[in-house]
Amino acid sequence: MATRTERAIFLINGTQGAGKSTVSRLLAGRFERGVCIDADDLLRLVVSGAAPLEPPLSLEAERQLRLRARVASRLADTFFEAEFTVVIAEILAGRLDHFRADIKNRPLLLINLAPSLDVVRRRNEERPNKNVFEPWSPILDRAIRETMGGIGLWLDNSNQTPEETVDEILQRAWMEGTLR
Repeated sequence: MATRTERAIFLINGTQGAGKSTVSRLLAGRFERGVCIDADDLLRLVVSGAAPLEPPLSLEAERQLRLRARVASRLADTFFEAEFTVVIAEILAGRLDHFRADIKNRPLLLINLAPSLDVVRRRNEERPNKNVFEPWSPILDRAIRETMGGIGLWLDNSNQTPEETVDEILQRAWMEGTLR
């Protein structure tokens, strides 16, 4: 199967430790003009007044997550209109409709990274300063699988290198990941 590299906006979804940030950067780098928007970076722009992202989410945390989706979407559209391929790394559970509505340009491709929870736990343990497996990873993994099953391209990247995951995305995304 041929690898496709035409311009698009990619949404890379998965729980913490699924490989979103790493895969997104590598994927954006495969294009002549590629941009990676890591939604975590958008949260770091808030220097005061950030709501804690701890269960259960407060109304303010929900509001700030909605703001993050809107900003990421507008930024993606701006880069896409400037002829860049855009890759957004984000946890989309419960918020895919925000991105679908807010992102105006197409094609819009959804990639769900779905490694096993054992792999996610191991990856989180290997992070030097950022082990966020508990409590979110099991909750988000279940929510993603239950609410987004059958939507977009699903990849179990448990036994793949990030480069292999990107190769598979480029081979399958346009056929299996296109959102309307």
